[in-house]
Parts: sequence; C-alpha cells; structure tokens
Amino acid sequence: MITPPPAPAHEEHHFITRSGWLRASVLGANDGIVSISSLLVGVAAADPSPRAVVVAGVAGLTAGALSMAAGEYVSVSSQADTERADIAREQQALLESPKAELAELAAIYEARGISAATAHQVAVELTEHDALAAHVQDELGLSEVHSANPMQAALASGATFTVAGAIPLAGALMAPADQTIASVLAVTLFALAVLGLLGAKAGGAPIAPSMVRVLGWGIAAMAVTAGIGHLFGVAV
Repeated sequence: MITPPPAPAHEEHHFITRSGWLRASVLGANDGIVSISSLLVGVAAADPSPRAVVVAGVAGLTAGALSMAAGEYVSVSSQADTERADIAREQQALLESPKAELAELAAIYEARGISAATAHQVAVELTEHDALAAHVQDELGLSEVHSANPMQAALASGATFTVAGAIPLAGALMAPADQTIASVLAVTLFALAVLGLLGAKAGGAPIAPSMVRVLGWGIAAMAVTAGIGHLFGVAV
C-alpha cells in the first residue's frame, strides 16, 4: 500500500488571484447602484409615475451595463496590448544581448538583499530554466495572476452593473409614487453597505474600511449630482 505524502504543515490562502474580476465587479456594482439611483431620483422628481420610472430605469440599466462592459473591455485590452508589447521587447533583448539581460536580472535580486554571488547564481539558473519567464515576472512585474483579461473584466463589470442597478429600480417600483425618492435613497444606502461588505469578504480585506469607503463615495457622488441639478434648477 502506497502511503500518500504528508500534507504541508503550513498552507496559506490568498485572495490576490481574484483581483482582476473583483476590481471590475466592485466598479460595475458601485456604478450601477449610484448611477441608476441618481437617475431614478431625478426622473421621479419630475414624473413619479411607474411608467416613467420603469422606462428610465430599464434604459439606464441597458445603456449603463453595455457602457461599463465596453469600457472595461477597451481599457483592459489596452493594458493587455502594453503587456504583450513589453514582453515582445524583452524577448528581443534576450536574443540581442543575453549577457546584459543576465546582469540585469542578477542586479534585481541583489537589490532585494541577496548577495552578489547568490543573485548571479539565481539569475543563471532561472535563465537556463526559462529566461523570458524570469524577466517577465521579476523585471516587468507581470504574472499569470496579474495579467490583463479583457473579457473577464467586461463580463464581470457589465453583469454586476445590471444586478446592482436593478436594486434601486426595484425599490422605486415597490414604493408608493409619493415615496419613490425616499425609497430609492434608503435602498441605495443599504445596497452600498452590502457591496462594501461583499467586496471585503471576497477579497479577504477588513470589512469596516471597505463599507465606509463605498458608502462615503457613493453618498458623495449622489450629493454632487443633486447639487448640480439644484444649480440648474432641476430637482434631482
């Protein structure tokens, strides 16, 4: 009978692998909550009828989700293009001046506190194993975890915008016509608090700072919207 190898004595659980889709998700959800609630408050102030609220809400959700998804895809694709271009330049440099690249890699390790002899030996061994991978990770700071994924970011942002934006819309539809604005604001604050909680949980971060940050900036954004509307004589 073969005895399985013992489990490692120390195993850490990291959340950094979630950073790409989590950033896009929180951005999409926050934008969905704040923008749709601001839109609904403005519409309800002018025409609180359910039809007007539904038309504005559905139009805002559709346009906002598509805009968020497209914006994320384009911006993250630009990041991915830059990463690929840097990798191509690094690959060319390895072909043209391998000794200089080896010295550069050794200098990186030495700057981290490794002795010159050890840093050189590490650089040599990593270069022999996979020179490009070593330079991409340690010189460019890129890895599979941090590499840009345009489609993932677009889907995460668009989907969370739609789901989160539907929350203030639901609050508006369930409230009496004369209570639409109060209902939207109450539901929005609750949704922002929940978003801060879920974002912190998903990323393994402290909950309180995340909730305060999401609530604070969400309230600030709505306050600015209301202030601009007041300046132009429009109740929002």
